[in-house]
Amino acid sequence: MENTIAKKVASLLLEINAIKIRPNDPFTWASGWKSPIYCDNRLSLSHPQARTYIKHALCAKIQEQFEGVEAIVGVATAGIPQGALIADALGIPFAYVRSKPKGHGMTNMIEGELKSGAKVVVVEDLISTGGSSLKAAEALKEAGIEVMGMLAIFTYGFDLSVNNFKEAGIPLVTLSNYNAMLELALEKDYIQANDLESLKSWRTSPSEWGK
Repeated sequence: MENTIAKKVASLLLEINAIKIRPNDPFTWASGWKSPIYCDNRLSLSHPQARTYIKHALCAKIQEQFEGVEAIVGVATAGIPQGALIADALGIPFAYVRSKPKGHGMTNMIEGELKSGAKVVVVEDLISTGGSSLKAAEALKEAGIEVMGMLAIFTYGFDLSVNNFKEAGIPLVTLSNYNAMLELALEKDYIQANDLESLKSWRTSPSEWGK
């Protein structure tokens, strides 16, 4: 069932061009890493079919794995609309975490009202290294909020991110992932078989790939 959902989400993201795969003309990330893939899940918001499927799938994951959740928290900026959609569907409060404190007014980092000790699930659109996501979770913990786990649409599955979440003690749940996407992309001819080895090697050694 999980692999079916992972492939369905990957299929939707590929169809709307939210995932672009260019092994021979790689993208350059802000970190300087070369990448054969670019994933912009915000595009799903502009496509009702994809948006609705992803919303329902995210809600189902929360109901299955985070019983007793009291609020949803989005990570700015891409996690905000996804989190708001989920919170609305579940009928529970929503808040979001900025990447840094607001520079004026109340100088808030957490926007919205969360009760002390509230059990929350943090929502992201994409997990790469997990750095920004875990920074948001840490801000919530420092404010006295209980972080039950992190939920995202897609993860690259880097060892670095897996270890980061493990060290932080925060469960990570995602709808789809890089390996499921590659399998689907090969089936649907988005990539060729001779690209597969290079694409797989990127996931295991992203900082060295393309050098």
